[in-house]
Amino acid sequence: MNQLQAMRVFLKVAETESFGRAAAALDLSNAVVTRYVSLLEAHLNTRLLNRTTRSVSLTEAGKSYADGCRAVIEQVETIEASVANSSVDPSGTLKLVASASFSLLELTPMLRAFRDRYPTVKLRLTLLHRPVDLVDEGFDVGIVVPHLVSSGTLISRPLFKVAAAVVASPEYLQRHGTPARPASLAKHDFLAPSADIHGSTWSFTGPSGVTEEVSLDPAYTVNSSPMLRQAAVSGMGIAVLPASYVEHDIKAGALVRLFAGYRLKDADKEVSIVYPGRRHVSAKTRSFVDFALSYFRDRAPVDAGLVAVAE
Repeated sequence: MNQLQAMRVFLKVAETESFGRAAAALDLSNAVVTRYVSLLEAHLNTRLLNRTTRSVSLTEAGKSYADGCRAVIEQVETIEASVANSSVDPSGTLKLVASASFSLLELTPMLRAFRDRYPTVKLRLTLLHRPVDLVDEGFDVGIVVPHLVSSGTLISRPLFKVAAAVVASPEYLQRHGTPARPASLAKHDFLAPSADIHGSTWSFTGPSGVTEEVSLDPAYTVNSSPMLRQAAVSGMGIAVLPASYVEHDIKAGALVRLFAGYRLKDADKEVSIVYPGRRHVSAKTRSFVDFALSYFRDRAPVDAGLVAVAE
């Protein structure tokens, strides 16, 4: 027995005081309506209706049960309406995860703009340096380097590429000299992300297309871009950082960009937006994905260090 359907049928019989009128209202046969009520009474081991050839009326137990059925059905309809609306109107809490190495600078303006447009969506952001299983850890959306995300049912759409820049403070360069080419880095204090982010070998492609590989033993490593930037600004050595992250420092003279004619191989990172590939995607997730794609597509070409990625 479909108990919820049986409750709906019983309630319609109680309201119309007729099996026939209830059947017509529900577009069911009289036999089906009668069977549903009989199954309910058998299930409850209680008579719910008094039947005569002329009328149908509720027993005392039937009145109590009808009130309960009405409350249950109203609650179910409220829940169903809420869920249905959530697939149309963006609302609720959106759990986000993002790669900590770039998020502090590039992500915040986009999140602010999204909240301005969708104030009924609350954001819960987690920044991670490690790989993440989006589904198992309960995240709705990830903005990450794709290889750091695991799950077999994810949709991944590219957002932008983050270009890398080699930088040092004027103070450091004044004390130690300015390296003319990447091979000279071996003679300098090198500040690097931790080994799980990048290995010890760095490849630089010059203007002529020739690649120089340099194996470096860093003087300082840290798994945080803010800390790496602070080390570079303070004069601790030469660092590789996202170009967009140090744009203002370069303009302000706090950092100097080195090897402008070279491109770092495997240091530029493609950042994607990923989300579970379910058949029914919630409105909050769908709205965030569409907004993020549009936001970075419109702004990436004019931001230093960001390169738009065509889909």
